[in-house]
Amino acid sequence: MEWTCKVIDLAEYADDAVDVQARAFGLADDEIAVRQRIMRRHGGFAGARSLGAFDADGTLVGFAYGYPNLKDQWWSLVIEPELARGGHRSWLDDSFVVGELHVLPRWQGHGIGRTLITVLCRGQECSRVLLSALDDQTPARRLYRGLGFVDLARPVLFPGNNRPYTVMGAYLPFG
Repeated sequence: MEWTCKVIDLAEYADDAVDVQARAFGLADDEIAVRQRIMRRHGGFAGARSLGAFDADGTLVGFAYGYPNLKDQWWSLVIEPELARGGHRSWLDDSFVVGELHVLPRWQGHGIGRTLITVLCRGQECSRVLLSALDDQTPARRLYRGLGFVDLARPVLFPGNNRPYTVMGAYLPFG
């Protein structure tokens, strides 16, 4: 399966990215418009970076985006007490956040996720990277562990979502 990775404008690709996320992650219809707005807003954060993986026809088959952590941003405010409980509150300092990373199911297992996260985090001035992943033993969590991520807080429940997550962190650059 042939694919390429390139920098994208998240606002421009938000609809396609949410379609990938919905198909890879199982978003409900009422979540789709909300996720599109969130992605467009996150794409405007200072230092935000977005990447897309495209098939030979130019169709988006995977994407990732991230930004330097903002302590007053919703995600950080939710995870801060969970990190503090485990003695990991300092991970919010000098960290880059992977906001989303999704690959269409039929394209998984071809190195796209690994390429997206490593290129996204390459050259970041932050010394650490944070993300949240479903609190299950998934291929994504195995990928993250293989890059040096460790569990920092679990289970974490985000408001409006009843699925438990794990907050994971790794030092940059990936070893």
